[in-house]
Amino acid sequence: MALHLVKLCVGAASIEDLAAWQSGRMAEMAAAGETPRIFHTTFQTPKRGDELLDGGSLYWVIKGLIQARQKLIALEEGAKADGSRCCHLILDQQIVPVRPVPRRAFQGWRYLSAADAPVDLSGAEGAGAAEMSAKMRRELAELCLI
Repeated sequence: MALHLVKLCVGAASIEDLAAWQSGRMAEMAAAGETPRIFHTTFQTPKRGDELLDGGSLYWVIKGLIQARQKLIALEEGAKADGSRCCHLILDQQIVPVRPVPRRAFQGWRYLSAADAPVDLSGAEGAGAAEMSAKMRRELAELCLI
């Protein structure tokens, strides 16, 4: 059974904002002659990396709701601009909308079991919700109706 991470998506107001930011970052990397890829930098390296890379995803909390996920491809050691060590969570480019689930603010990231992970909106269990606007999904989730 896959293990996932959940992380706050600070600064993004929607899934579309996240996608636009990531697309812009990839364009900057390509312009700088680097191989474009999507990654998120964290201070700590997850100890359960093997479980995460066995089908796990990074679930994004946007505006107080888990709203999307991206498949985890790799965990790589990296360095921040100041030279301090960090971990790069290498992510798949596809952002998958999920059934919105409320989540309180927290620092860093948290593990998320497969049993507790929200279902994809594109799957059979998310049928109907995928056709709704993001605003409507958010409002219904806040009312605990989806």
